[in-house]
Amino acid sequence: MTVAVTLTFRRYLEGIAEVPPTWPMAALEAQVIAARSYVLSRTGWEGAQGESLDGSICGTADCQVYGGIPDPRPPGIRRWYEAVRRTRGQVLLYGDRPADTVYFSTSNGRTYGNDEVFGSSPLAYLRPTVERDDGASPLSNWRVELPFADLETVLPAAGLWPSGVRIASASVSGSTIRIAGGGRTASLDASGLRDAVNTWAPCLLPGRYPSGGLPITIPSGWFGVSSGARSLVVQGRGWGHGVGMVQWGAYGKASRGWSARRILAFYYGGLKPRPYPEPGSMQVVVATGLRSLTVVPSRAGARLGELTLSTRKLRITGGEQVTVSGRGS
Repeated sequence: MTVAVTLTFRRYLEGIAEVPPTWPMAALEAQVIAARSYVLSRTGWEGAQGESLDGSICGTADCQVYGGIPDPRPPGIRRWYEAVRRTRGQVLLYGDRPADTVYFSTSNGRTYGNDEVFGSSPLAYLRPTVERDDGASPLSNWRVELPFADLETVLPAAGLWPSGVRIASASVSGSTIRIAGGGRTASLDASGLRDAVNTWAPCLLPGRYPSGGLPITIPSGWFGVSSGARSLVVQGRGWGHGVGMVQWGAYGKASRGWSARRILAFYYGGLKPRPYPEPGSMQVVVATGLRSLTVVPSRAGARLGELTLSTRKLRITGGEQVTVSGRGS
């Protein structure tokens, strides 16, 4: 099953959960305008003010994170709602169309052109910049230790090492990692290690990874690897793809007194917010590949489609047919 929610465009923006609502207002406003521009660009919106937006957008980090309207509301959330209200209808335009205002968390000291990272045609507003203001990010510098014992579990799942064979040693030359043990040797590059660890470590060793409060095991491709007696050590900087606005950089610039307009112009090639019609409603895909779903009504009398729900949970199970069980009317 796939679950999508239909809601007003304003409610969608209020539910974006990309940065803490306690950040400086200029950083929040810059994030709202970037998020608004991004969704209108990615959905190809060309309608008039208040019309429904055709199509949908995902609610994960593959698009931009939609967290919904939280209950209870966290501290500072009304500041985010205020940023949405204050920037209503403000969009970054390239020509007469919304710009593809991608963004990411934390840099390695610079940003990259869209062509360098995504392989797409160069865009004038997504050019490399030097970043000096994201040092407050907890991901500005990070370190991950990968014991050989854990790699003996993770690497076989990725097809990079024989199952059941102990790893006795490892050496690193440039971006190539050579591991040995049990009369076997294998070589893998740093990007292969990152893909394997990020894919399999949280699945096979969920109590250990991600570690150290990191969002994923190896947060970015900007890292180096060294070998120890019983582990590999990965040290790096940043989190994200590296193109467009640096969210922690926006935080740093806002803390230094920059306005939202100045922040956006810095990251997006001088583009400034301009008025643009907003949709009235849209769809957000919040989950895919589900086999079952439990709906908890917020109150008696809440509605799910044509169902009026009591305060009991409602369970929806997929398969060859959809089964709904619980107490409703």
